[in-house]
Amino acid sequence: MRASRGIAVKGSAVVVLLLTLLMHTEGVKKYKTGDQVILYVNKVGPYHNPQETYHYYTLPVCRPKEVRHKSLSLGEVLDGDRMAESLYDIRFRENVERQTLCQLALSEAEVEELREAIEELYYFEFVLDDIPIWGFVGYMEESGFLPHSHKVGLWTHLDFNIEYNGDAVIFANVSVKDVKPVPLDGGAGAFPVAGATGGLTVTHTYSVRWFESPLPHERRAERLRDYSFFPKTLEIHWLSIINSLVLVVLLLGFVIIILMRVLKNDFARYNVEEDGTCDDLDQADNGWKIIHTDVFRFPPYKSLLCAVLGVGAQFLTLATGIIIMALLGMFNVHRHGAINSAAIALYALTSCVSGYCSCRFYTQIQGKRWVWNIILTSSLFSAPLFLTWSVVNSVHWWSGSTQALPATTVLLLLAVWALVGFPLAVIGGIVGKNGAESFQAPCRTRNIARQIPPQPWYKHTAVHMAIGGFLPFSAISVELYYIFATVWGRESYTLYGILLCVFAILLSVGACISVALTYFLLSGEDYRWWWRSVLSTASTGLFIFIYSVFYYRNRSSMSGIVQSVEFFGYSLLTALVFSFMLGTVSFWASLTFIRYIYRSIKMD
Repeated sequence: MRASRGIAVKGSAVVVLLLTLLMHTEGVKKYKTGDQVILYVNKVGPYHNPQETYHYYTLPVCRPKEVRHKSLSLGEVLDGDRMAESLYDIRFRENVERQTLCQLALSEAEVEELREAIEELYYFEFVLDDIPIWGFVGYMEESGFLPHSHKVGLWTHLDFNIEYNGDAVIFANVSVKDVKPVPLDGGAGAFPVAGATGGLTVTHTYSVRWFESPLPHERRAERLRDYSFFPKTLEIHWLSIINSLVLVVLLLGFVIIILMRVLKNDFARYNVEEDGTCDDLDQADNGWKIIHTDVFRFPPYKSLLCAVLGVGAQFLTLATGIIIMALLGMFNVHRHGAINSAAIALYALTSCVSGYCSCRFYTQIQGKRWVWNIILTSSLFSAPLFLTWSVVNSVHWWSGSTQALPATTVLLLLAVWALVGFPLAVIGGIVGKNGAESFQAPCRTRNIARQIPPQPWYKHTAVHMAIGGFLPFSAISVELYYIFATVWGRESYTLYGILLCVFAILLSVGACISVALTYFLLSGEDYRWWWRSVLSTASTGLFIFIYSVFYYRNRSSMSGIVQSVEFFGYSLLTALVFSFMLGTVSFWASLTFIRYIYRSIKMD
């Protein structure tokens, strides 16, 4: 016990240090006229496959003799960043015109490599003073049918436009306006040929122009947010919110008005016979009161149920923490990978929540194997996560993508889980077990279970899952597109207040639907509500995965094995997370509802 607690304390110190580094805001980088402003090259990749990225120096481009990489944070590494110093010599507030970067003699294979990259719409990402700079590697044009022309050209000159205020850099971008690309084909109608057949000699040049900006450094994130190399499509958030709010109002009206009127009639009918015994009620009555001696009969697979509830509580805590941190402005556009670091740190720290909730409820429903319950809770999500990550990372490693994590990063993540996540789950489980009180059931449970009458088709589990999954999904379906466009596209999501509203709407709809479906189940004298309440809205995860398939085929231009494996692998994990969260909310809503209605009737 002392040893595990000591490990947990040391591990917690590691994560607290990580959070401190995450929350630390770097001061303004101040420059004097003539000071070097380092430009880092980062990554390249197909425009339509955001997660398929490669190091910039994998292309035949100008590079220093000794490549020196920048020290990166954990979040930046997870985001696929691999920054390295470039040959560009940029001096603060000093304009440069047509400066030669290098001259390259490209072999025929290197020319073909560049041609393939340009045909796949490769873009590059540079970083200057923490400001990302994007541009395309080359130019491609197809025109005509007969005759058909196919032109592929390489940009060998870049114009850097940098804005400054006082002694600080505010914004930077790159343009190729009024620049002619060097052709990489020798066909008819191509650009003027710049080299011999087969190989090619090119000279890379650049210009730097400085412009004064009235925007202070504290607001430079606004400038980057307003500028867009990638197209912006996130425009109708309020329509999504109004649609979801109308649905929530209708559902709440259904639960509060219709269901409460039905319950009022039930209470009046059941409380008429104040002097009747339980046996008399069983013979003369029907409905949900007749199963009062079975409704609190503990379910099968108690440990798995409690593990699901524990992991669901953990992700509810984690999601709330991420959104709150975002509202506090911790994830601005200049802090690369900050949200990844925060998610890992919070996942490790909230492991105590999963252990506590799972083991506490497991003890309440008379579970005996609490050690196994803690192990199951700790591995219920981490095991699928590790399996999925192993497959995805192997594919990235095979393709040479920068999304493949280095061995040191893998060891660091395993250490965070082994030294922080798992020990905190154990400590939380022990505290939950020792602090668990008896299960509060308003009715006694008989030793012999009552026979359940045949149920109509519309009360079967599959039907309840279809209804309970579709309604919460419909409440977030519009906003889900924006989230997918951010995670799997090029958008920058900044409306975290709206995200918090949608998250609350999702949980409210899940709770309301679960209460209604549980009432219908009990009215049919079926007391097997424990797992049914979890599955009814956990099926929302299945609808989300189906939507991800639709998004991949109809709303994106993603292709290739690398991007597809990552997309579907992590979409499955996302669906699993939503299932855990909504299943947990619906279970506790149903349990609260059942305790309320059975406390409200008179029984001997």
